[in-house]
Amino acid sequence: MWPLFLVTGLAGFLTTLDNTVVTVAVPSIQRDLGASLAALEWVATGYILTFAGLMLAGGRLADVHGHRRVLVAGLAVFTVASLGAGLAGSVEVLVAARLAQGAGAALILPATLAVLAGREERQRSMGVAVWMASGAAALALGPVAGGYVSQHAHWSWVFLANVPLGAVIIVLAAVAVPTGEGGAGGGRELDGGGAVASVVFLGAGTYALIHGGAHGWASVPAVVALIVCAGGGAAFVVAERRAREPMVELGLFRVRSFAGGVAAQVLWGLGVNGVFFYTAIFLQGVLGFTPTDSGVAFVPLALLVVVVTPVVPLVERWLGAGRTVAAGLVLVAGGMALAATLEAGDGWGRLLPAVCAIGVGSALTMPLGSAVLGAVPEPRAGVAGGIFSVSREISGLFGIAAVGVVVHASGDFATGYAAGLLAAAGLVLAGALISLVTLP
Repeated sequence: MWPLFLVTGLAGFLTTLDNTVVTVAVPSIQRDLGASLAALEWVATGYILTFAGLMLAGGRLADVHGHRRVLVAGLAVFTVASLGAGLAGSVEVLVAARLAQGAGAALILPATLAVLAGREERQRSMGVAVWMASGAAALALGPVAGGYVSQHAHWSWVFLANVPLGAVIIVLAAVAVPTGEGGAGGGRELDGGGAVASVVFLGAGTYALIHGGAHGWASVPAVVALIVCAGGGAAFVVAERRAREPMVELGLFRVRSFAGGVAAQVLWGLGVNGVFFYTAIFLQGVLGFTPTDSGVAFVPLALLVVVVTPVVPLVERWLGAGRTVAAGLVLVAGGMALAATLEAGDGWGRLLPAVCAIGVGSALTMPLGSAVLGAVPEPRAGVAGGIFSVSREISGLFGIAAVGVVVHASGDFATGYAAGLLAAAGLVLAGALISLVTLP
């Protein structure tokens, strides 16, 4: 099974890394390509826009056409788009490549989870734990990797480094992922109406979160996007109720462990992603860390996630999924509360305990993915993986926006940051309670 775990882990790492690795390279891109600020926003956010917007459709494609076929196709699209981004001579080409990267990632991520869904429970738990750990490590290491490449090499290597790795994963997937996964029991109809409505709903919602957080929720583009998002959501519900083979069976959300797992994942994402974003600013602006030091501060978190993950299945068998996840979320909330006490003049000695608590706690949330996949029939595993993955991506964007509202409500950034962390900790604690009640 380890070759299969390697494929899903590397694929999850690759797609998540591109969420954050480009942000530190933006100044170099602006200098070389003469890009405007508006264009740079699209370079940074175009990936997540298509990634989140197309993920449900990508999950359904995996169920209809086969998990391995869609996984390999997504990896090919992502790899070619990464080559295009690295060779881009204009910002327009770079933005187009970033949008294509996101489309490829939207095929990859649900398919990787769907591949694991058919395994027996212990194998599925370990596989999903590896997948989630790789994503968490990529989230923490992205800014460090992007900063190092931008400082010591050309920014294009942020994208070109994906090409050999993508090629290796394609070969591994062709060998390690069994044929015949998906494509048989999931039905042959894509549910075009539901697919289009989901793209409109998720794409417009993602754009609203990105634009509203950066330019204000009263801005015309943000308001229009929210209206379009609401219309797309309503159309999606209608389409799914009328479809002979709906893309997302709404009855899935009546399954307690499925709904509870998704809700807990959303609440974790709301808290942790907002903390990641504003902590980098706090470390440099208040504690006086250098940009390199602020990136390195997240490395212990990533390392702890990787180190603790292998023992999580043992803890889960001892405590059960619900108690394990709840304990992890309580640790994450405790780390956030501890970070909220940081003040100007504090250093590594006070920062590291908070970072370590968040890292260990995040590792203990690994059973969430397995619980969600185990609650649905295997022919719907692709869509279930899409729902779980998109909940993580959207909650990250919403978390940055929500914590930002709290941070900016105070006239002093340090005070607002502390209040934002406490608010995020409250959301994570709510996730702990939901996990305790809904997961087995």
